[in-house]
Amino acid sequence: MSASEPRVGEEFYHVRVKPGEISEYILLPGDPDRVLKIARYWDEGKEISFHREFRVWTGKVNGKAISACSTGIGAPSTAIAVEELARAGGRTFIRVGSTGAIQKGIDIGDVIISKAAVRLEGTSRQYVVDGYPASADYEVMLALIQAAENLGLRYHVGITASTDSFYVGQGRKGFREYSWSFSEKILSDLQSMNVLNFEMETSAIFTLASIYGLRAGAVCAVFANRVEDRFGVAGEEDAIKTAIEAVKILYEWDGLKKSHGKKYFYPELVKSR
Repeated sequence: MSASEPRVGEEFYHVRVKPGEISEYILLPGDPDRVLKIARYWDEGKEISFHREFRVWTGKVNGKAISACSTGIGAPSTAIAVEELARAGGRTFIRVGSTGAIQKGIDIGDVIISKAAVRLEGTSRQYVVDGYPASADYEVMLALIQAAENLGLRYHVGITASTDSFYVGQGRKGFREYSWSFSEKILSDLQSMNVLNFEMETSAIFTLASIYGLRAGAVCAVFANRVEDRFGVAGEEDAIKTAIEAVKILYEWDGLKKSHGKKYFYPELVKSR
């Protein structure tokens, strides 16, 4: 067994799946319990593994294969999941998470679709230079937008900021009111830059997907609005339904590309059906 790519038998060490057990289309919630919520919307599904923070299910929607794997909190464990799932056959990744909005007019329960992410986490810096962009795949982003429209949801599209710290790194006070100059300015600075929201995984997913020639997108339910100082757990089911609907759309678009011998999706392909 090689230490450069640890496995337990044929299974990758952390996610505990082997090639052939997962779909090419994978949803990435942070919370292991959200995997169960996702699977309830599938036609069928079963648990493949549950090791540490990584719970993996595979099933079908409309007769097509789909998988979900929880990533835990933050970019380090998320990058492990993407690395090993890609080795096992994953090619399209959609984060399904929760987030805190930092602009006015975004309500609790809305969903935010990320077109790019500010890389404030440290994991992606282990992979690329600081100027490397963390951007969504345009096909996945468009599919998420189309899905939200199909479902009649209230949604926003924009830039996300991914951090390594839920508290001080997102402008909250630390224990005993700890703060410092970076923390005191980060919220207002990002608001000025028209960043929509804070979360902790998207930029790492986007970066790794771009490096490896994979596709990635992100849809998050708004649990907080930091500007208005409001918090509530709402919109999770809408984010889940949006991601699953987007997978159905991507299956359709990928089929159109294949039938027309095209590498990239563009709107005229839909008209040519």
